[in-house]
Order: sequence, then C-alpha cells, then structure tokens
Amino acid sequence: MNGGPWAAYSPCSDECVAGTGTGTGAGTGAGVGRVAAVRRYAAFAATLAGAAAAGRRLADGAELRRTAARLVADLGVGVVRAGAPTLTVPGGAQGVGTLVVANHISWLDALALLAVEPVTLLAKREVGHWPVVGGLVRRAGTRFIDRDSVRQLPGTVRELADLLRSGESVIVFPEGTTWCSVPGGPFRRATFQAALDAGAPVRPVTLSYARRGVPTPLPAFVGEGTFLASFHRVAAARGLTVRITAHPALDPAGHDRRSLAALAHAAVTGAAVTGAAERGPATAHGAHRVSPSGP
Repeated sequence: MNGGPWAAYSPCSDECVAGTGTGTGAGTGAGVGRVAAVRRYAAFAATLAGAAAAGRRLADGAELRRTAARLVADLGVGVVRAGAPTLTVPGGAQGVGTLVVANHISWLDALALLAVEPVTLLAKREVGHWPVVGGLVRRAGTRFIDRDSVRQLPGTVRELADLLRSGESVIVFPEGTTWCSVPGGPFRRATFQAALDAGAPVRPVTLSYARRGVPTPLPAFVGEGTFLASFHRVAAARGLTVRITAHPALDPAGHDRRSLAALAHAAVTGAAVTGAAERGPATAHGAHRVSPSGP
C-alpha cells in the first residue's frame, strides 16, 4: 500500500498473491474446509467482542498481549520466535524505551508483534478505520500519523522521541508501505532520528511467513486488494506461520540517521554490513512458539 511522503513506492501488486488461493472446498489441500473457516471467523469475532468489552483494560500490556495472541491463534496462524528473547532491550540507558523496526508485509504483522510483546504501535491513520481490527488498534493505544502531510513529520519525530525518553517502546515499519516478501524496500530515515534524539536502542526485527514450511506471500496486503480479501486468505489458509526474528540491538551512539537506518535494514534483510554497535551482550536463542496464554 502506497501514498504520501511517509511511504516509499512498492512494486508489489495483486499479482503477488494471485497464485496463493486457499479455496475452502473439500479436497483443495491449500485451504481449510468451509466449516473450519467459519469456526475461525467466529472465534476471531468472539475474541474481538471480548476485547471491546474489556475497554480500557486493553491498554494493559498483559491483556493486550493475550488478546493479540488469541486473535492470531483464532485465525489458525502459528507464531515462531527466534533471536533475542524480547523485542525491547532490557536495562536501556536511563530507562529509555526501544525503537523496534520491522519489515512490513501484512496487516497481520502488528497482531503478531503484539502477541509477542505489548509495544506501542506507530501506524498510518487509515489503520484505525480498517474493518475488523481498526477498533482494536485504537484501543491498544496506537499512535497514528497522516502520511499525506509532510508538515507533520517533525512533530511526529519529536513525539516519538519523547515517548522513547519516557521509557515507552514503539514499533514502526520504516519501509512506509507493504511488500510481499523479504527483502522489501529501503527504510525511511525519519523515525531513526527519534532514536538518536532519545539515545534509544534500535531493535531490528524480521517478519517472514510460511505455509507448511514453505515461504509464501499469501498474507501480503499489497496492490489494490481489500482488507477483507486479505483477511479471508489468511483465515482460510492451512498451515500458515509467521516467524519473528529479533536481531541484536543497535546502539545509536556514533551514527547519524542514514547509517543507523542502513544498519537496521541490513539486519532485517540479512545483508552483510559491519560496524553495528550492539547494546548489551549478544546471546544465541533458538526458535520457540508463542502460546496465547503464555507470559
């Protein structure tokens, strides 16, 4: 999805997902049966209703994480974590938050990240009006930006820096638009200025999707496709998983926003770049699955 000064152009179109059909008829193989799909929709709707009833309690981190994890599980999507054990960097300098930066493929990205750790989202204004999940992201305390207004850019960077200084961690998708797979587009640099201003560590995160162990663009929300069409593809898919890989954190000291963005992009895409200063010791962590009822 493209548009505005915040968004870089993405060549991804409806054709990227055209071959990922998940028919729900018997014997289709790629998708679940009609009854199973309806059950997923019903379970998702029930969890959303519970979230609406929770009201302000959804702003509580533990409640938000449980709700997001349950919604992802309702859709039959598995979540696999790899790399660092947390998105946020514990023990940041003077209690500052972490700028979590991830590639952007789908509307499902945000739910999957919140299912791992409840962190404030920075999202385009339109997300708050999406069907199905718009109300949820509003109640979750998401900060919205108007991507069509370049005048808002300095103020948004200042607000983001203030949040980080206060100890609040924030998730951003610096590609500014969705791509159908990794690697996607370059990272826009503005949000990295907030990390520099606040002295906040940057956590690069790679999101990747697979169906039955094979990489797939199925969840991608690209081109002119509607949210509901994308939602249906996800809900009707069999064996869909999202892998969340948290890379070593980057210390902003000694960098400008250009070099910091380049290092983060290299980490997310797996490019070979040296010179990244890590905040805290590097530790190898194996992959493990996320449970809706976990900590």
